[in-house]
Amino acid sequence: MNPTYKRADLNIDQNLALTSSARRLGEEFAGTFSAETVERFLHTSYDQFASAAAIATFLPLLAERFARQRLFALARVEGQGDGRPIVLFLCVHNAGRSQMALGFFRHLAGEHAVAWSGGSEFTDRINPAAVAAMAEADIDISGEFPKPWTEEIVRAADVVVTMGCGDACPLFPGKRYLDWDIADPSGLNVEAVRPIRDEIEGRVRALLGELGVPAA
Repeated sequence: MNPTYKRADLNIDQNLALTSSARRLGEEFAGTFSAETVERFLHTSYDQFASAAAIATFLPLLAERFARQRLFALARVEGQGDGRPIVLFLCVHNAGRSQMALGFFRHLAGEHAVAWSGGSEFTDRINPAAVAAMAEADIDISGEFPKPWTEEIVRAADVVVTMGCGDACPLFPGKRYLDWDIADPSGLNVEAVRPIRDEIEGRVRALLGELGVPAA
């Protein structure tokens, strides 16, 4: 039986949207996770975004997308992965550097590898100068959104690339970490972001080579 939510802190439309999200996720992860696990991840994801979101209208959609990523990560941690390498890019706000790295990695690796991004203090929107700079490289990151990192996401990653989050970045024994010393594009215009973008592209290409993943 499909759930029908009536959370007191949400309005009717938000409850209906979460109900639909739970149904979709439940179908996707049927046989892997129980309905209770799916719903718990969906609702905790919603609560994480609710504290930082500027526009509540999109919260159920963001929660569903993030819950899907977290459930995929948990399946990988529990030994149900498909063998593709997973790279996690982390910075402070998940609004500039890590989003550009994610964009390049996904564009170049295609279906041969998986990439995620996150922030230690994620903000409510991506840096527009980073979006514009990536568009010049024919890569659209406008549909991405800043998000936090969670334990299962870090544990699922084969490589964690940190960019400026320092001690706030998560550390797990046995995990491969790379620290990229790259300038923060926050507050910069597109012209100033271009060299940062190009440096990130070069580092991503080198990482793909180390992982044995062919770059498109």
